[in-house]
Amino acid sequence: MSSFKSYYRFVKPYWKLIVVTLLIGMAKFGIPLTLPFIMKYVVDDLLLSSLPPAVKVEKLIYVMLGAFVLFVVLRAPIEYARQYYAQLTTSRILYDLRNHLYGHIQKLSLKYYQNHKTGEIISRMINDAEQTKNIVEIGLMNIWLDLFTLCIAIGFMFYMDVNLTLVSIAIFPFYALAVKKLYKKLRDYSKTRSQALADMQGYLFERVTGISVIKSFTLEEVEKQNFDVKNRNFLQRAFALAKWNALTNAIINTLTDIAPLLVLFYGGYQVIYGQLTLGAFVAFFAYLERLYSPLRRLVNSSTELTQASASLERVVELMDEPYDIEDSPQAKPMDRVEGKIVFDNVSFRYQASTDWILKNIQLSISPGQTIAFVGMSGGGKSSLISLIPRFYDIQEGRILLDNTNLKDITIQSLRSQIGMVLQDNILFSGSVRDNILFGRPDATEDEILHAAQAANAHDFIMNLTQGYQTEIGERGVKLSGGQKQRIAIARVFLKDPRILVLDEATSALDLESEHMIQESLEKLAKDRTTLIVAHRLSTITHADQIVLIENGEIKEVGTHDELMHKEDGAYARLYNVQNLEAHS
Repeated sequence: MSSFKSYYRFVKPYWKLIVVTLLIGMAKFGIPLTLPFIMKYVVDDLLLSSLPPAVKVEKLIYVMLGAFVLFVVLRAPIEYARQYYAQLTTSRILYDLRNHLYGHIQKLSLKYYQNHKTGEIISRMINDAEQTKNIVEIGLMNIWLDLFTLCIAIGFMFYMDVNLTLVSIAIFPFYALAVKKLYKKLRDYSKTRSQALADMQGYLFERVTGISVIKSFTLEEVEKQNFDVKNRNFLQRAFALAKWNALTNAIINTLTDIAPLLVLFYGGYQVIYGQLTLGAFVAFFAYLERLYSPLRRLVNSSTELTQASASLERVVELMDEPYDIEDSPQAKPMDRVEGKIVFDNVSFRYQASTDWILKNIQLSISPGQTIAFVGMSGGGKSSLISLIPRFYDIQEGRILLDNTNLKDITIQSLRSQIGMVLQDNILFSGSVRDNILFGRPDATEDEILHAAQAANAHDFIMNLTQGYQTEIGERGVKLSGGQKQRIAIARVFLKDPRILVLDEATSALDLESEHMIQESLEKLAKDRTTLIVAHRLSTITHADQIVLIENGEIKEVGTHDELMHKEDGAYARLYNVQNLEAHS
């Protein structure tokens, strides 16, 4: 029930549309209920009456004209309006739901994305969200309209003959029993099928993203077999659901077919002994169809609602996922940053059950300084810089920016002051211009041009087929590594942050690209507090401070010259090894 409460907030703004749709639906479903009465009148009062043939024909023409107006002239626009408003309502609710989900996943921490497959998140946002529309269309509209039809039909039937009506509805308790027994398991099957589909989509998303690796290792056949395992699991879950659906429909349809047989026998018996007119018997049999059609739809609706509720649970699970990183109640925006950063006895780990990644980090960085973090892979360098924009929160100690605890600064204003250039920068499908605009979406064309020029990107952009409007493909696949990196630098120039973070920004590039990008980075770092994570030590000899981190602890701090003259220094040893390798 809590899932439906969560969903109700998206339905509530459209309650007036739902009411309008229900009222139009009552008219739509009410019109066919007049047909049995028309049939009764034609049989009893016209065909079997003693009126002259000419009078019968005249009255029949009047009846048909009235029926034509009701069933053709009136019903068509009513049918259109009912379908239109039903689809309009569900589409708007889905629109709001997906917008909310997208805003929600934007706020989830990186930890969440590390623990969940991208494809599964997409499956919940697209497939499961789409299924939830049945809760509105069926649960809040069709079921009530079918119940309305059912009640009106039963009312007319009782009016014509009480005993025959009781015979007609004698199997209702068996319907209730069947629904109770069958639909709990149907819900479980629906949920496992949705999970299997999400697993398959998650696997597919990863493999499509990494198709170059699969091809380079010639793993096409192996991956085909691995995908077959996921696909077969989905097939088995889908087949189990289909079998249970088939069993449910078989039982329900069998029960449905019993009622007409009972009515045919008992109604025929009454007509033979003059207890029921032939017209009333024909009308009653027509009402029987009006009775069991909505009843059959109600049972089918139960099936679809069961599947929709399973999808809704998965959507609400995503919707209720808590935020690991949030603004504290006392957090305030920081408009202007000088760039002083202090790590005050900071310790950090990703999970409470894992070892400490960083231990007792004590470090002070002055505004405008360039600080380089070096050390062996896995020492904690990237983890350390990821704490500054609060991608993760620390467990012990505190981090200060301009003497203010990071937790007392709003996340949006904090991150707006930080620009990051990574080893593998993500570009998005779209134009070069679109990707540079990520730095500041409201920038002018002159500002975009200036940022590209500062990043040494303008010349190569102008040589592209359509210049700044050139489509670069998903993740920038149509560009070289150096070109992608320069666009990433251009968007940081456009952002103009006070704090710059460079995480292995040039390590994956050739020497020519590295030289050009190093030149751009030096311009970018001017008058900013700059934190560099570097593997190639020759690129950070100019830093104001070099911090050597090993096993999550700071081992050495100083300038390049100071550390090189340190006896038995780990930095000097690492630098000399790299120099020997470079000249060998």
